[in-house]
Amino acid sequence: MSRVKRGVTAHRRHKKILALAKGHAGVRTTHFRKANESVMKALSYAYRDRRARKGEFHRLWIMRINAAVRGLGMTYSQFMSALKANNIGIDRKVLADMAVNDSAGFAQLVRSLQTSSAVTA
Repeated sequence: MSRVKRGVTAHRRHKKILALAKGHAGVRTTHFRKANESVMKALSYAYRDRRARKGEFHRLWIMRINAAVRGLGMTYSQFMSALKANNIGIDRKVLADMAVNDSAGFAQLVRSLQTSSAVTA
């Protein structure tokens, strides 16, 4: 059986890791072992933070809706409860965008919910 030399494969693998480590500090960009550690950690952070970003945006939307609704005389929980009671299925992302970019339309929505909740109460 013929002998297999792995120099080309290893060199290609090392080059790939070193390319991913471009921009890292110190020896983490030039020495394979340190670069590999740095790249593995960076990739795990990237995976984790792609999911964490979704929660951060959710919290941001809630803060924006709460700030806009409080200015109109309601609390966030009252507002969301009124939306659910009136079967209005607008998600928080759209509501937050509406509160920031279309404040007149958002105020009209809140007023309509206040009048409908006053009628049912």
